Amino acid sequence: MTTPDPTARYRSNLQGEVDSATLYRALSKTEANPQLAEVYSRLAAVEESHAEFWRGRLRHAGATASTPSAGLRTRTLALLARWLGPEAILPIINTLERSDVAQYDNQPEAVAAGLPDMERSHARVIEVAADVETHGMAGSALAQLEGRHRTGGNALRAAVLGANDGLVSNLSLVMGVAGAEFAPRTVLVTGLAGLLAGACSMAMGEWLSVTSARELYKSQIDTEAEELRAMPEEEKEELILIYQSKGLPEAQAKALAEQLMADPKTALDTLSREELGIDPQDLGGSPWVAGGTSFLLFAIGAIFPVLPFFFMTGNAAVAASLVVSAVVMFLIGAGTTLFTGRGFAVSGFRQVAIGVAAAAVTYALGSLLGVAISG
Repeated sequence: MTTPDPTARYRSNLQGEVDSATLYRALSKTEANPQLAEVYSRLAAVEESHAEFWRGRLRHAGATASTPSAGLRTRTLALLARWLGPEAILPIINTLERSDVAQYDNQPEAVAAGLPDMERSHARVIEVAADVETHGMAGSALAQLEGRHRTGGNALRAAVLGANDGLVSNLSLVMGVAGAEFAPRTVLVTGLAGLLAGACSMAMGEWLSVTSARELYKSQIDTEAEELRAMPEEEKEELILIYQSKGLPEAQAKALAEQLMADPKTALDTLSREELGIDPQDLGGSPWVAGGTSFLLFAIGAIFPVLPFFFMTGNAAVAASLVVSAVVMFLIGAGTTLFTGRGFAVSGFRQVAIGVAAAAVTYALGSLLGVAISG
């Protein structure tokens, strides 16, 4: 039986380690918090040692072992880290780390070298770092780096998908009106109205969503405060159990709980975070910022199908609208690969296919409507 050539697998592993090291180096250079910057620097050093391990395996197999350049996705994420700060891309890296956490489990060379455990450790650290406040790392966050962690959100993903909503929905609207053969001015006004209406709807929905979440969180914290006042011993027992479940010995858990309970404000803050999973200082963010951001992102996406109708008329404007929208849809689809890990060409063309199909349906329905009205 012929033994399969492992060099392709070794090269794939080497590329992955080079990409990870490059990302961690970028994070360490752009992170303002020196503690986190040091964490990222250490992670980069570990990934570089892993890369050297796979170069050694390639040399042992008689293959060339040159170091590859970082991939396009990695270079893009590193650039975003420099532009937007580490917090903007940490949720994406967190997602990628979790998706790759088992990549070495069935590779005997990696298992022998202890790489699977190291990868899981890195995934835990990044998951915690993604949830740490921007440029702030309180004692609770340091403790999280030792094992307590939650999953952060992904603002960049929301931005990409918000712009996509505006683009696809307004393109469909514009194509439907154009298919009915209304006057170019009517198509333009309809597109602008669709942009404004959709952006306002998205903003209002996001504002209500965040406001409702904040009210719910506030109510839960108020309830916890009342329980803390009325039943302090029971709440202390809850804290003890929480810390024991995280691996602290009973004596240490009791000592920590008693120290926290000595200050009611600290106790409430800790219970809110540990028991409810709520940050009392944030409460899910500002509804005004969320609403304004949703409005802006939707409007940015929705303006592209309308732009050609400012300068052109007839079939030329319809064709230009489709082309401009298709190009932007491809870029959006390619952008989603930052957090999906799929090939950018496949994701880009898939996004174009879906958007153009939706526009074709509304254009056909608009044509039927136009014939019915004119007939």
